[in-house]
Amino acid sequence: MGKVLVAYFSASGVTAALAGRLAEAIGADVYEIKPETPYSDADLNWRDKNSRSTVEMNDRSSRPPIGNDVDVSPYDTVFVGFPVWWYREPSIIDTFAESHDFSGKRIIPFATSGGSDIGQSGENIGRLAKGAEVLGGRRFPRNASESELRSWAEPLI
Repeated sequence: MGKVLVAYFSASGVTAALAGRLAEAIGADVYEIKPETPYSDADLNWRDKNSRSTVEMNDRSSRPPIGNDVDVSPYDTVFVGFPVWWYREPSIIDTFAESHDFSGKRIIPFATSGGSDIGQSGENIGRLAKGAEVLGGRRFPRNASESELRSWAEPLI
């Protein structure tokens, strides 16, 4: 097993908690993908067609800037976590996928959602993370246990 990173974006803390449990379960490093401009509650109001998140998700070319960086070069496997927005990964995950050289690395998406599936997120990330092997990924409930996460993740590393 090579070096493993759990990179995640979390708007409300649900994905952050899950990412922390996953990293603990498999002994991985953790990196939070932080937007350059944090999302406010108004930005996250999916019922408002003019909210920041809605505008970003309606424009597939939207690439919200990331406010911090990570060197992915030491890692063989990168788990990428996010909440499901509009049946796919948030646009900031697209920014992350395009911003790094993932050549020869394995990317494994994981998501949180109240009910939506992970959808086409793995394929979307695969088109953007050039040179990476991107697996389909999995959605987890917010209360997924460390043992459940370990039994899913370890065979993929």
